[in-house]
Amino acid sequence: MGYTLKVYDGYRPQRAVDAFVRWAADPDDDAMRAEFYPDVPKDRLFPERYIAERSGHSRGSTVDLTLVERPATPTAPWMPGDPLRPCTAPHGERWPDNSIDMGAGFDCFSETSHHGSDAISEQARANREILRSAMERHGFEPYPEEWWHYTLADEPFPDTYFNFPIPSVPE
Repeated sequence: MGYTLKVYDGYRPQRAVDAFVRWAADPDDDAMRAEFYPDVPKDRLFPERYIAERSGHSRGSTVDLTLVERPATPTAPWMPGDPLRPCTAPHGERWPDNSIDMGAGFDCFSETSHHGSDAISEQARANREILRSAMERHGFEPYPEEWWHYTLADEPFPDTYFNFPIPSVPE
């Protein structure tokens, strides 16, 4: 269909999940609010299931991904000091990611990110459906609150949360 997959996140050691949980529990650390959770108070991130103390990523069975038109164009990396942009803004006003429009940015904690959101364009809805259909066809199940989040239905380690580190690769 002229797309390729872009993987944002795959395996995540439990220690990384624990760090994320600590961040979410700190009400004073809201530096990234404008970009990643502009519509949800931080104390609602757990109750609204955007963050959990256990993650399928730590079981090695969950992936966060999107679609990119082929050939993929490079994107500039985020640099400290770059201005934040609301993940719920229109496609051209969000962080300049090379993915197609999914109606909200990756890791956007907002109802706009839910698979059934009515707050997105017909094109974004169709784009999400292309991704979802492909992932389901290959044995992955969508997470209702996040258009980018899929878990292998037949997980090999459904009750194990791994904590081994991933060593950095020298450049």
